[in-house]
Amino acid sequence: MSEFRDFLELSYGELEDLNLQAKEERKKRVSADVIQEERLKYLTDERRIKAVTVLFSDLEGRLHMLDYDKKFLVKSYDNLTFDGSSIRGFTAQRESDLRLGIDWGAFYWVPADVFGAGKVIVFGDVIDKNGTTYGADIRGVLKEFSQELFDKNGYTLNAANEIEGFLFEGIDAERNYHDTGSFEYVNKGGYYHSLRFENEKDHPEVAPSQFEINYSYGEVVAAADQIQLYKLICRQVATQMGMTASFLPKPVVGVNGSGMHTNVSITKGGKNLFWDPKGEEKISKMAWQFTDRILTHGNDLCLLLNARPWFGFRSAMRSLRGLRCVPLLRMRILTWCCTRYSRPDCMAKRRGSRTCGRRSGTCRTTSTRRLRTSGRRSGRRRCWVRM
Repeated sequence: MSEFRDFLELSYGELEDLNLQAKEERKKRVSADVIQEERLKYLTDERRIKAVTVLFSDLEGRLHMLDYDKKFLVKSYDNLTFDGSSIRGFTAQRESDLRLGIDWGAFYWVPADVFGAGKVIVFGDVIDKNGTTYGADIRGVLKEFSQELFDKNGYTLNAANEIEGFLFEGIDAERNYHDTGSFEYVNKGGYYHSLRFENEKDHPEVAPSQFEINYSYGEVVAAADQIQLYKLICRQVATQMGMTASFLPKPVVGVNGSGMHTNVSITKGGKNLFWDPKGEEKISKMAWQFTDRILTHGNDLCLLLNARPWFGFRSAMRSLRGLRCVPLLRMRILTWCCTRYSRPDCMAKRRGSRTCGRRSGTCRTTSTRRLRTSGRRSGRRRCWVRM
């Protein structure tokens, strides 16, 4: 470090301690006013911090970053504006001004060797002209919904994501694909161990240069933030190594694509409401109803979240049969299709169709979905629903 540049550079041990402490405060739902006061005091007193990067996502989940001078942000954090018309899916040009509120609970200390010295990052909430959460800010909508359920029922929504991606040779490999016409694997032997991250395990995937990471579950908004941060860090580190970290669903034809399984649960007072040792398959009635509702609206969910590739679904299934991920949101839900109308919420009964077919790999409870039989138990077929 130059004697003229006294910027904050923390060791990885110090970063871990600070971020885990902030995570614990978020988990305990410490008052937003208390956290705001602490963060503003920290930014004011820590002279080695020069910039604060505010993050938010657009309607399609693309991450946007705004770098603010620290002194300016400390004085004007309650009046940050930006041009919403420049963000895809946000406002029209004639009504472009939107505001950013700071979510002080989502404050992160970041490694200087990745993001540069003297920086911290924080997620922002997009605010509409009337002061409410902006409808196209999906993170803000999720945050509002999660808090509403906690205030009303005491529910905490949890999610754990399994993120898959590829590592390709060269910087900006995705942007240059139009010129090169191909991606070059970093490792052509089969497996590639994933970039390091605070996690439960590194799980290399099947395709060449493909990696996956599994980390512990968290409150749903924090889990969504972790997805964006993980991808951001992977891309930054890969660029420094002269490579490209790609999270495209199907970048290479003929090999497995990348997906993102999401494991969900709801807790109340620290108790998992999806678990019932006396329930069917040790799953509670609430969990079965939760799954049933997702399956019932599965087509609508895919149409909303994957509008562009939806119309190519059948052709994709034909061309990629036998491979694990098609270029769609992959929603995988375990359900039991009853041979009798024994369950009150059986989808077959609700739809007025027959129960599970006898032929292998088919199920007549849902004609619009493809189901793969994976065995029998107590007169039932176990099916994985893939959309």
